[in-house]
Amino acid sequence: MPIQIRNFRGLTRRRFLSTAAATGVDAIAMPYLSRAADRPIITHGVQSGDVGADGGVVWARADRPSQMMVEVATTESFNNARVLPPIAALPESDFTAKMLLENLPSGQDIFYRARFRDLSHPDISSEPVVGRFRTAPGDRRDVSFVWGGDVAGQGWGINPDDGGMVTYAAMRKHRPDFLIHSGDTIYADGVIAAEVKLPDGKIWKNVTIPEKAKVAETLDEFRAAHKYNFLDDNVRAFNAEVPIFVQWDDHEVMNNWSASKEIPAAYKVRDISLLAARAARAFHEMYPMRESLNEPGRVYRSLSYGPHLDVFMLDERSYRGPNGPNQQTTYGPDAYFIGPDQLLWLKRALLNSRATWKVIASDMPLSLIVYDDAANKKGSEAFAQGDGPPRGRELEIADILRFIKTSGVTNTVWLTADVHYAAAHYYNPDKAQFQEFDPFWEFVSGPLHAGTFGPNELDNTFGAEVKFIKAPGLDKQNLPPSAGMQFFGHVRIDGASGQMTVTLRDRADVALWSTTLDPKLG
Repeated sequence: MPIQIRNFRGLTRRRFLSTAAATGVDAIAMPYLSRAADRPIITHGVQSGDVGADGGVVWARADRPSQMMVEVATTESFNNARVLPPIAALPESDFTAKMLLENLPSGQDIFYRARFRDLSHPDISSEPVVGRFRTAPGDRRDVSFVWGGDVAGQGWGINPDDGGMVTYAAMRKHRPDFLIHSGDTIYADGVIAAEVKLPDGKIWKNVTIPEKAKVAETLDEFRAAHKYNFLDDNVRAFNAEVPIFVQWDDHEVMNNWSASKEIPAAYKVRDISLLAARAARAFHEMYPMRESLNEPGRVYRSLSYGPHLDVFMLDERSYRGPNGPNQQTTYGPDAYFIGPDQLLWLKRALLNSRATWKVIASDMPLSLIVYDDAANKKGSEAFAQGDGPPRGRELEIADILRFIKTSGVTNTVWLTADVHYAAAHYYNPDKAQFQEFDPFWEFVSGPLHAGTFGPNELDNTFGAEVKFIKAPGLDKQNLPPSAGMQFFGHVRIDGASGQMTVTLRDRADVALWSTTLDPKLG
């Protein structure tokens, strides 16, 4: 006798199965149907990063123990796709998985398709999610990239009424080869409330999650701060199309952190080293970085993107000495900012580079004063120590600038963020207290999505001259993203001439300032 299928709305799984048993429905089919309705989910989109000439790293996260399966192809149709061996996504890594794609052709659009297979039920897998990136060129073609930092800071989270994190949509329109994320990828020390009252009486409404109702202290809370940003539609769409070259700064742990950091009262965990270790683990889990074999968890690294460009990603947090006066005139542990090992690595990497341009990605500006105690203008959080000859942390910058000059390294450009406004600084030895260097540019952008501040004080140690600045002014600090003062930088290198054009843009994609740099041959 045929079985009549009735409306099962409201039935529990147990009741459904018991009803099936009583009516003689095929008991083998039921578990399959139940599992099919509960497939693994890719929770936060896909990302790619650290892309080179022959490959890059792809990332995704599942909602359960599973295996990430990736197909890679050179066409969007995935004709003749290569299927890669699966890798595990387990609770120990918060169900994230990263895979290095290798042996890819240079200068090619690469398409990848990720899905997760349930470990308990290998016949059940998630819907696929597709991403793409472009491998670095083997020839002298045009290269385009964007940079910036500072996301979800000062309580300004995802506001759907304001369009979400709009700057990511503006950057995506340029179809860049990659993003240099200059740090403060999250604000682990910042609460995101459901509503923030603006000075004009309007209400800023945030998407919220429970973990962002307090400062991050546990590993899961640090992880959640990163995953919060991936809830934004603009961020996920950007991540699926544009690789990220990422570094960290202070807010991945807490504001102005160093080994000597005095932990605020809001924290129950009173050990800065423990907080930093948890933050570092979450950071490395959540981004598609190539891992160092000789120092697992290392952030500083070089990335080659064709004959015209090498990028040197610095880490100005992990090896620094204590924040403080930093007025000593001889180099020692209290003056460390980059640290001796990283400084030696940078010198060697610059010396060995054959690229037209050497972009040094610094998570903090070189000559902008950032006080550790901003309210009382005391202590140093940054390189700059005020007017005068190099002291404390400035000794490292003097050392690397002198090395660049004496070693004949040409065409260095420094890119940074951190201070929440846009600026262009030209470093002129004729105007400097320390003069043993060749002139160079430093460009500042950001925030990508945070409060705006500044301008900061500029010291004369290295002769920085302000050629452009866009800041809210000291009477208008911490403006929300809706005020429009969110910034990113866009760089284009002409393949034929090698010229570099740097443009500072706002979140409406308006070009605020631009300059073209001619490469020195030699």
